[in-house]
Formats: sequence, C-alpha cells, structure tokens
Amino acid sequence: MAEAVSNILIRRKPKRLSGELATAGSLADDEVLDEKAFSKMLYLERKRAERSNNRFVLMLLESATLLKSGSEESVAVKILFAVSQSTRETDIKGWHKDGNSIGVIFTEIGAAAGRAVAAALLSRITDALSSVLSIDEIKSIRISFRVFPETVGGFPEDGIDLALYPELAAGGKKLDRLLKRGMDILGSLLALLLLAPAMVAIAIAVKVTSRGPVVFRQRRLGLYGRPFTFLKFRTMYSGNDQTTHKEYTKRLISGADCPDTGVATDTPVYKMKDDPRITPVGRFLRRASLDELPQFVNVLKGEMSLVGPRPPIPYEVEAYAAWHKRRLLLVKPGITGLWQVGGRSRVKFDDMVRLDLRYAKSWSVLEDVKILLRTPRAVVSGHGAY
Repeated sequence: MAEAVSNILIRRKPKRLSGELATAGSLADDEVLDEKAFSKMLYLERKRAERSNNRFVLMLLESATLLKSGSEESVAVKILFAVSQSTRETDIKGWHKDGNSIGVIFTEIGAAAGRAVAAALLSRITDALSSVLSIDEIKSIRISFRVFPETVGGFPEDGIDLALYPELAAGGKKLDRLLKRGMDILGSLLALLLLAPAMVAIAIAVKVTSRGPVVFRQRRLGLYGRPFTFLKFRTMYSGNDQTTHKEYTKRLISGADCPDTGVATDTPVYKMKDDPRITPVGRFLRRASLDELPQFVNVLKGEMSLVGPRPPIPYEVEAYAAWHKRRLLLVKPGITGLWQVGGRSRVKFDDMVRLDLRYAKSWSVLEDVKILLRTPRAVVSGHGAY
C-alpha cells in the first residue's frame, strides 16, 4: 500500500515544558488550515510533484480523543504548538480530517529516500510532543507518514492510499454514481442475456481452433490503481511471450516512433497491427470487438463500468508519467469510452489519456448514454481496431 513509511504509536517520556503555550498556541492556530483548505493545498502539491518529480512527505497526527471537538482545548493547543515547533515555515499544516487528524506536508524533499526522511521527521515531532504532553496523552496519538509519489513507476501493490487524496475519499456526484451503477448492473445483465448465444458460439470457435482456455484472464488495474482479474475471449496462442508487447508499450507511452504499421495514413496507428501472437479467429474477434464480451461480468461485479477509461496492464503503468496515472483516479475503467468512439488505435497515447481525463472530470449519466449510443457505430466501422 502507498509507501506508508511509518505507522507508530509514540511512547516517549514527557519533558518539562519550557516557554508559554498561550502565545505559541495562538501562533500555531494561525498557521493551521481548515480541512477544505488543507485538502486543496495537498491537491496542488501533488500537481507540483507530478511536474517537478520532487517528492513530498505527508505526516498525519491522529487521535480519537485529543483532537475531537469538545475535548480539552489546551491539549489540542499543545499539540499544535508541538507541530509548529518541529516544522519549517514552508511546511503546510492543517486539518486533514477535522477533529480527528492534523496533517503536515513536508515539501521539496527532492530525491531523498522517503524512509530516511520519515525517520528524521518522526524523531523531531516525537521530541516536540514529549515536551508538552503527558505519557497517557502521548500514548493516544498515532503518527503515520506517506511519500508522494508513492512509488517510482506504476501504482502501489494494493492501489493508492486515499489519505493522499482526501478529495477522492470525500466522494462526489453521489446520485449520479448511484444511477451509473444501476445502469451498469441493468446494462450488463441485459447484454449477457441477449448475447448468450453469440458468446457460446464464440467460445466453441475459440476452443476448436487453438489450444488453451476459452476465456483469457489477466491482471489489470482499476479505480485507484487497484488490481482485478480482467476477462476476455482468448485471441492469442497460449504460452506466447509478452516481451514484444512490453517493449512496444514503452515506446508507445514515451512517444517514440513505433515500428512501421504498413498503413498509408498521416495518423500513426498506436497498436500492434500484425501481431503474430493472434490467432485467425482472434483477429476477427478483435476487429469486431467481440473478444470484449466477457467484460460484462467485470461490470456486473463492480470492477468496471460500461463507460470509462480502458484498464491498463501493470507493466504499462510502470512506464506512465505521473500525470498519466490520473486517468485511473476519478472513475472506474470501462468497456467503452471517448477513446473507443473517437479514435481507438489511431490516437496517440497522450491524446488518449487527455480524452480519459476529459471524461473523468465531466462525466454524467447523459454523457454515458451518448457514448453507449455511439459505440455500435465505432464497432461496426472497425476504424483503428486491430
């Protein structure tokens, strides 16, 4: 999970407090942002880190009792004082979760190892807290650290840590999301029912023309970078080597020139056209997008949606730039989307990501319906499908 560097219950002997807390406490109060403002600053720092490749550390100081509204005010003031004394003026302090956790964003740590930075910060904040709190008060405080970017390339094994994305954890468009999920359930059930005869015929064709399982299962990344088992009809020979596709994907994402596609067009095709791993039946299924039909099961299970970005393979995401990852942070991956109905393999990778981000930021149930209605035409035309 995220590079959660530390998750430690502080157990240090308190020292006698020197200095007056009233004035210092007021100063600390002035420096602490409210929850909404802190969430906004955390969002901006993530954006800066994505552009500069400089990491930052988020420290969370949590207490189920000491920071709650109505708890003894002087204790909260002491904690804020300790935070103020152990951080720089340039560090950003605020309520990560009102009445429950205080956050500090330690900016511009460069390429320093996250664990080493967190260890130094832990020692500093522990000393500051032990100078103002009793042993019992200290025992009720938990400190944790997150480093952003969480990993170099790809997502953490279990997906992103939502503590770094409080605006996502808060949710939004609740009614629209409920309607979207209802449409996904009804749509996938109806599709599986109506297309059952075709799916049986496809399964037989796949089975009798090549060795291997009928349904291909692959690890893909969904919402928040969380892995799931992606389903599709097998279109390749079993036991093939993925090295060629891995190298092709890296070139695609980096924007390097891809091998000659044999297509006389000014628009490059950003998908392997003459892939020797694909069976004759598989080539037809891909051209008609029939290999995608088992993904209605993924939709029914809630791992995907009818409309959304395509779910990537983990080794694809390892080649992502930081901003590319945002395509998986706002909506579930889908069977169809703006990329599929707008350009498919004719669209460059960065442009595909921009289409996904455009959809993710402005999606609505009506927009989903429009994309679904455009999908059959895109499938029948077959433009950009290989």
